Amino acid sequence: MKETVIQTENLTKKFGDFVAVDNITFEVAKGEIFGFLGANGAGKTTAMRMLCGLSLPTSGTGTVAGFDIRKQSEDVKKNIGYMSQKFSLYDNLKVWENIRLFGGIYGMKSKQISEKTEQILDELGFSDERNTQVRELPLGWKQKLSFSVSIFHSPKIVFLDEPTGGVDPITRRQFWELIYQAADNGITVFVTTHYMDEAEYCNRISIMVDGKMVALDSPQNLKLKCDVQSMDEVFRFYARRATRE
Repeated sequence: MKETVIQTENLTKKFGDFVAVDNITFEVAKGEIFGFLGANGAGKTTAMRMLCGLSLPTSGTGTVAGFDIRKQSEDVKKNIGYMSQKFSLYDNLKVWENIRLFGGIYGMKSKQISEKTEQILDELGFSDERNTQVRELPLGWKQKLSFSVSIFHSPKIVFLDEPTGGVDPITRRQFWELIYQAADNGITVFVTTHYMDEAEYCNRISIMVDGKMVALDSPQNLKLKCDVQSMDEVFRFYARRATRE
């Protein structure tokens, strides 16, 4: 039986009378690629902020990497990686400077940072770009570097918040190869995406509607349950239930 690295029970977040996340209960296993789907306003970002130790739940419980998200948020942060479409790298720093900076933020030792920096540059084929400022890299290269930086400290879990937004399909597929490698190495991948073809790559998918988790299963089983042929149709099947704006 696989180790559970994320576990929630009746996790809820309210803002006044508004229930952003409404009693969600689920588990994620070590090395799993877990897709977290929902339309804008469904509660995905709020839920992810709680799981990352950035926002306290109103009620319910949750553990991430074995730590209580309410009482041990700093320990949670040390044991996860995070990558966002909006911000992951410093454009005015060189490639190697970004890698070393985040290694330091994650509390790694200098020797380990140096060794792993060279390893990442080599694996990504970025050795010739080590002194290039990040702002000069193509978007697809930035995304690959961002992901590598987010797992630089070998976290138990990496949270990816719409990581491939604005990237062409070929680069998105290459990016997912990096995700597969991370999962093969035992890193749990928790990913949000608006691309339903990417949802097909996940081991399991959850779908949130109006703050509630309305579906949770493998892509294949969800398609069978909804009697449709694609994850795009599955998503629309559930998303049309939304009543709040």
